[in-house]
Amino acid sequence: MSVLLRIFSVAILTLIGVGCANNGEKRPTTRPTGGLERFEYVQVHMGTRARLVAYAKDEETAVEACSAAYRRVAELEQICTDYRKSSELMQLCARAGGPPVRVSDELFYVIQKAVEKSRNTNGAFDITVGPYVALWREARKTGKMPRQEEIEKARALVGYEKIILDPTNQTVRLTVPGMKLDLGAIAKGYAGDCALAVLRTYGINSALFEAGGNIVVSDAPPGSYGWVIEVVNDRPSSKSKKIVVKNAGVSTSGDTEQHVEIEGKRYSHIIDPKTGIGLTNRNYVTIVAKDGITSDGLSTAACVLGPEGMKFVLPKYPGTKAYFAPQIE
Repeated sequence: MSVLLRIFSVAILTLIGVGCANNGEKRPTTRPTGGLERFEYVQVHMGTRARLVAYAKDEETAVEACSAAYRRVAELEQICTDYRKSSELMQLCARAGGPPVRVSDELFYVIQKAVEKSRNTNGAFDITVGPYVALWREARKTGKMPRQEEIEKARALVGYEKIILDPTNQTVRLTVPGMKLDLGAIAKGYAGDCALAVLRTYGINSALFEAGGNIVVSDAPPGSYGWVIEVVNDRPSSKSKKIVVKNAGVSTSGDTEQHVEIEGKRYSHIIDPKTGIGLTNRNYVTIVAKDGITSDGLSTAACVLGPEGMKFVLPKYPGTKAYFAPQIE
């Protein structure tokens, strides 16, 4: 079983007895704990199942709070997605090569954090890889390697140094026409941070958000030390590791679900910004950090850098830990 699936399953299994709801439909079973009940809801956002688990005083509070949290996630999706031409991100990309563009607080914050991670990882994390991503999405559909001339053409559009930020005027300038940003490796973690922040305004301080390999948790569930997550890998003979976390982001990256095999070689959906080629090293890594926007971006960088490279990155993020699964030959 993959890292991705087992980390999801443990998050679910440690919540046995949670009242479940799919897109607003609630199953009747809940169990009171310390005066609070546990509720679980699932909706589709950002191209994946987004799960919320919340400890609330009653069902009415849980439904109202989680509905508001999902609305917040939907707002962020409309800002950050590269799948909708109408999104704020794509409107910004459409003006690449032109003058600075004033953007919303949300988009500026996410891009600013992304550029910070690019600097701290020496470009292993880079949201300007959009042109590469488009090539490899097509490769996964056709099973054909991107042509070298296509990769070279895309390379001219890639490089976080081509993003100019002006915090005073809150503007972003993409210096080269044709640039395309991809926030897929950072936006879900941030969405989790924001979803839990919404829940707190409703008095829900113990909650979990999970979407696409990213888990963000707030306070520990009542009567426990934290949320138990099991980090494992694809080799059955390898031992798993259980970690207990609270008020943290936990992100797992690897090519478990998204990859393509071309002429007997497996290429990940995670792309090395330096080469424009999908990773072939089969790294699987889980990052535990102070929040989702940190863990999300760093888990992608860790796949590119590997354990040795991350030794130089982790000290820049105090308290952050990286768990690498043994590589699969």
